[in-house]
Amino acid sequence: MEKILDKKRLGDWVDALADYEVLAPAWEEDAWGYQPVNGPIRLDHPNTKQSPKRLAFPQREVFFTFEQIKGEAPRLTQTLPEAPRHAVFGVRPCDGRGVPRMDQVFNDYVEDVYYNTRRKNVAYVGLACNKPPNANCFCLSVGGSPVSTDGLDVQMTDLGDRYFVKAVTETGKALMTAAAGVFAEPSAADKKQLKDMHAAAVAYPQRAVNDPDGAPAKLKANFKSPLWDELARACIGCGICTFLCPTCHCFDINDEVQSKAPLKGQRVRTWDNCQFPDFTMHSSGHNPREGTGARLRQRVSHKFQYFHENFGMHQCTGCGRCITECPVGIDIIHVVNKVAANAA
Repeated sequence: MEKILDKKRLGDWVDALADYEVLAPAWEEDAWGYQPVNGPIRLDHPNTKQSPKRLAFPQREVFFTFEQIKGEAPRLTQTLPEAPRHAVFGVRPCDGRGVPRMDQVFNDYVEDVYYNTRRKNVAYVGLACNKPPNANCFCLSVGGSPVSTDGLDVQMTDLGDRYFVKAVTETGKALMTAAAGVFAEPSAADKKQLKDMHAAAVAYPQRAVNDPDGAPAKLKANFKSPLWDELARACIGCGICTFLCPTCHCFDINDEVQSKAPLKGQRVRTWDNCQFPDFTMHSSGHNPREGTGARLRQRVSHKFQYFHENFGMHQCTGCGRCITECPVGIDIIHVVNKVAANAA
């Protein structure tokens, strides 16, 4: 299904999605982020500071509650997620490509009911990039594209005063059908403009990983290289790089005691971070990744080696957030290129 949407009617489309909570990029607290729509939508954003992954994989969620009353059997009560339907507008292709990677992780060997319950209720309405939305984009280096539809239900392309809107999935068709009256049929000129704009977007210069296909083997060959310590010297272990990443998914599970008499509490899953010093701390006190170099190696190798070995694709989608937001200027493109060159 392919349609044309006049920009003035974008709000009418949103209004027709009564069964969804609609989110879109909004400028708030000096950053772009996905917020519930409350007024006109702006789709002139570069990219949001965070990806929309929290809608399927929230930063904190309760698995079950527990209670122990003296003389009685322990009570465990599972807490299944409440998952309202969300339609997220303005999702960039790099974040769209993060969705199937997260799906792969949470359905490999074991299907995660908490992730999947939320995931099936999220619809992703993407916005193609007519040019890189920030200076650190490198989606082409990791097999992506500024006009990729991977992971999206609908793709929108800005044609100036209107959008070319394409349904990618059945969910996307349903989103468009719900507001059928706001769309028009595309003309031959519209389709030619779309083709030309997509071609120009793909041709637009980006930063680049020099040899992404060779990176897995080269990183593996440099596992013990002193370069890792050198490249990580400035790291302060803040974890911004992984918390903002659309595909980082490490988590911790803890029992939180709320009272002791009677004993009550809950088991919760929270995001964790391989850049934290205690991420791999053993109960014995031994830490196999004690230094920042080993932790940087883990993050970069996961993106460009381990995930590739397991699933045949890079985990990194080239959004560039980890570069742009790093407070000390660590650059994953530079790191991969530097380590890979050392293996040449």
